Order: sequence, then C-alpha cells, then structure tokens
Amino acid sequence: MESTPLRARVFIGTVALGALCCMHGLSSTHTPWWAVALLAALYAGGERLSGSFYPVLLAGVFLLAPSAAALVAVPGALIAPAGGRPQPLRRVWRASQSALAVWSAAWVYRLLGERDAVEAADFPHALVDAGAAVLAFCVVLTALDGGILALAERRPLRRTWRELFLRSLAPIAVHGLAGLMMAVLWRSPYGPLSALLVLLPMCVSWWAFAQYHREHAAHQATIRALVQAVDIKDGYTRGHSERVGRATMMIARELGLADERVEVLRFAGILHDVGKLGVPTRLLRKNGPLTPEERRIIELHPEYGHEMVRGISFLGEARAAVLHHHERLDGTGYPYGLSGSQIPESARVVAVADAFDAMTSTRSYSRARPVPVALRELEKCAGSQFDPRMVGALVRAVDQHGWHPAVTADETAVPAPRPQNAGAPGAPR
Repeated sequence: MESTPLRARVFIGTVALGALCCMHGLSSTHTPWWAVALLAALYAGGERLSGSFYPVLLAGVFLLAPSAAALVAVPGALIAPAGGRPQPLRRVWRASQSALAVWSAAWVYRLLGERDAVEAADFPHALVDAGAAVLAFCVVLTALDGGILALAERRPLRRTWRELFLRSLAPIAVHGLAGLMMAVLWRSPYGPLSALLVLLPMCVSWWAFAQYHREHAAHQATIRALVQAVDIKDGYTRGHSERVGRATMMIARELGLADERVEVLRFAGILHDVGKLGVPTRLLRKNGPLTPEERRIIELHPEYGHEMVRGISFLGEARAAVLHHHERLDGTGYPYGLSGSQIPESARVVAVADAFDAMTSTRSYSRARPVPVALRELEKCAGSQFDPRMVGALVRAVDQHGWHPAVTADETAVPAPRPQNAGAPGAPR
C-alpha cells in the first residue's frame, strides 16, 4: 500500500463503512461492556506483542452479540504496528477487515441456534457450531485480503484468495479451538480469569515462534550482506548468486530432500561465490587473458569462501558446497581434485545450478544460450563433469516449472573481449 491506487482506497472505504454498519446495533443490545473492554484490551495487548491474536477475537464470537464482538477487534487493530505506509490507511483497513470477519462469524454462530452450547460445554455440538463460525471468519478475512491484493497489486483474485485461504485455514482453526476453550472457561464457575489460562501456553509458543523468526531474519541478513559485498566487487556476478540459489532449490526439491536441507542448499547456492571477496578486484575485472599465476589465484576463491563461512553454524552442509562446487566428477576440478562420491552432495547440486545459470544468463561479453541448449550441454557433460542425478533433477524441474533467465550486466553494452576469468568457471568446458 505504499502508493495505494484509487480503486483500492475506495474498496477500503467501503469495507470501513460496512464495519461501522456492523456495530450499529450496539445501543439496542444488552451489551456487557466490561466483557467487551476486557476482550478488547487482551486483543490489543496481543496485537502489540505478536500480531494476529485471533483466539481472543473468536472467544468474543462465542460470548458476545455480533455487533459487540465486532467492536472487540477495533481498538487493537487501530493501535497495532501497521507494517508499512500509509500507516493510517493500513490501520483502518486492518480494523475494518477484522470487524467484518468477526461480525460474520458471530452471525453464523448465532444462526445455528446453539448459543447455550458454550455455557453448557455441550460437546461435540459446540465444536460443530464453532467450526462453522471459524470457517466463516477465515473465508471473510481471506476474501477481503484477496480483494485488496487484487485491486492494489493487480493479482488474479480467485487464485490469490485460494492461496490465502489454504494457507490460513489451519492456523485459524487452531486459534478457533483456543477461542472456544476460552469461552467455555469464561462461562464456567471459575469465571473470566480462568479463561486467561488458555492464552498462557499460546503466548509461550508465539514467543518461541517469534524468536525463531528473528533468528531466521538474522540469518537472511547475514547472507544478504555477504552477497551484496560480492556483487559490488564483481559486477559479473550481480544477480547470479540469487539465481543459483533458486536453481539449487529446484534441484533439491526435485530430489525429494527435506525442507530443512532445501533451505540450506539454497543458502549454498547463494553463497557459492562469496570467496571472490578475497580475490583482487583487478583480476575479477581483467578483460584480457589470465596468466597461469592469476588463474591459480582465481581458483583459490572456494577456499577463501569456506574460510569466511566456516564459523556460521546455521549453514551446515552449505559450507562444504562453497568449498567444493568447482570439483568435477572425473577428478579434474579444483581446489582438491575430488572425484565421484568424494564430492559432497551439496557441492554436486550447486555445481549444476552454477553452470546452468552461467550458460543461460546474458552478460555484456556473451549472449545467453537458450534454456534447452544449456540443458543438453549439461546432459552431455553428465558423468564426467556433473552428477547425472543432479542434471536429471534440474531437467525435470525446469520442464515442470520453467526458467526465466535474467541479464546480469548491461545487455545493450558493446561486447567487450571475453575475460577468461569472467566466464563462469563452473560452465561445461
């Protein structure tokens, strides 16, 4: 929403007007204002700490009339971090969207005619009715999100909503179960304070999840800083690292590796050339042929890279890939001349991804090869330079998902003499 189009602003205004209409009946209902205030305060506190504190909203769905339940969402959404600009518009959107979703869920729950099920702890009827209300909440919430994304970013509405709904359904269902337990305890002889006990384990889990995300963000920032440093020093590799990471991830997924290994191998692909930070810039940018001594210096970059990342524990087997991604199956690679199964699997994956991107990227000194031609070249070198299993996995992945090569230098520049050092060392010889 940095520059929100007019149509998106109109949509937000319409949703906000609908939210106001949802709360129109507050004066005509017997509203337990203390309960509304307590739930609103809990929701606001949870939003400030973790965001998307839905159990409290859904407890309001089961405890309050629709208009009162909708009001619970408004204060917390208005004071929560907006996450971007324009912040006032984002806050109005978040408050209106949440109020409409809660109001819809409360009406579904009320129309089912089982409002006493919570107080009587009448299971499984309470689960069925609560499940219908939670489903309505998820449908409305994701439909509104899909609508604003379709209007603001021109995304396809149906596909966007389906992706949001499928991704949100399971977490919201868990939140709904917690909200139902809160409502049951709230109506029990132990009173509202006992309902807070439900939030304690969820708060602990949210805190742990937030810690994980902060750690993951720190990992990403570390990798991004290293890659940016390489891109600044060696213009030929600009964008190359990210694409090698993407190709590596495609191969790893096609091989059926676990998600954790896929992520580590993506890191390996992104960082495979980080050792160029230790190579003199004049050699990386030299336009003429390299002397044997200069080539030996260039070929030290895997070892430099390994020294740079060896202390980063979260990289795991990616460190071995950084060191060995220029080894060849026939033993003629560098830095150690490993062959066959001596080469770590992660390095064999990165070697194929590196060569593939080198061949399919247009640079100022060479034109890209078409993707089918590059794949045939890899297949021709499989067994001597590359692991045939990795090559086959890449061929299948590209056939299924496609590949979009990118320009890594000024494509319109006058082609310079091809620097021997700038050509991708991992490309088939």
